[in-house]
Order: sequence, then structure tokens, then C-alpha cells
Amino acid sequence: MILSDTDIRRYMAEGKIKIDPAPVFEDQLGPCSLDLSLGNNFKMFRPSNYAFIDVKNNYNGELMEEVIVGDGSPFIIQPREFVIAVTKETITLSPDLMGRLDGRSSLGRLGLVVHSTAARFDPGWTGKAVMEFGNLGIRPIILYAGMRICAMTFETLSSPSGIPYLKQKDHKYAGQSGAVASKITEEPK
Repeated sequence: MILSDTDIRRYMAEGKIKIDPAPVFEDQLGPCSLDLSLGNNFKMFRPSNYAFIDVKNNYNGELMEEVIVGDGSPFIIQPREFVIAVTKETITLSPDLMGRLDGRSSLGRLGLVVHSTAARFDPGWTGKAVMEFGNLGIRPIILYAGMRICAMTFETLSSPSGIPYLKQKDHKYAGQSGAVASKITEEPK
């Protein structure tokens, strides 16, 4: 069941959903979702000598560069560019709750894909939400650190998870505080 605005407030008061910094409900709370803000940390592909990305070989971050912008500062995403970004907020979910991240319609209508895949946040997850941006439009889009960028909905499980995300052996992205590139090469081969 998806939580309503009333239940989101209640779950936060009970500590089942933790958001830091605390949201301003008047600005961020919708009927069944909570808007999150764009953080300051981005990762983008840089030119390289590699003609392809091999998902079994680790390039130790050689393919991506980090960009950090100040609060309220602009970040420009070019047409056909792919960028990893992070929310300003850190989110913690209880073992009986999952989150789902969606882009905002107003940004989608400009050609910005806010979250291209992996929109599910498992029970027990904690960290800043990482988003995969893509500019499908024909013009650059200027985004600003701190602007509302996405919405998270919360769903209850039929029972608490037996092995929440933080207790999984392969929780590669737990506790992330910045834009984290793919860790697919850490998976068993």
C-alpha cells in the first residue's frame, strides 16, 4: 500500500522514515509523495581512450569525473548527456517500508529524465538517493542545487523484510553521501 500524505507525516514522526535535512511539508509534501531536492554532487563521463564500457572490468573511476557546485548554483546538462546526481536529503527507511523515486512532470516536459532505472529503494536502505539524469531534449537544461528535483513515494511491505538492505552481503550503495558511479564490477563474475 502506498502511503498518503497523512501516513508519511505519521511514519516520519514515528521514525520509520527519516529525512535529513527535515522537509518543509508545505513545499515538499504531496498527496502521496515527498519532493526531494537536488544536491551539490554530480558525476559525468569524461572523454577517454576506452571505446566501450566493459561491465566485467573495473576502470577505477577513470571514465567519470566528479563535479561539485555550491548551494543555489547552476549545473548544465547538455543534450544526449548522462549524469549521475544526488539528492540533498539523506533518507533512511525502516525494514517494513520501501521507497520509489520518480521524476517531476515539469522537468520531464523539458526533456529531462530524472531517474532512468533503479527507482526502488529497498527496506532498511539509508543514504542520499542517486539519480540517473538524461537530457533527451535538443537544448541544454540548467538545473540548480537545492531545487525540487524528484518525488519519493513510500510503500508498506506485507511484513518486515527478513534481510533488510544494510544486512545484505552485497549492499554496494548503502550510506552513499555523494554521486556514486556503477559498482557492477564488484559483482561475482
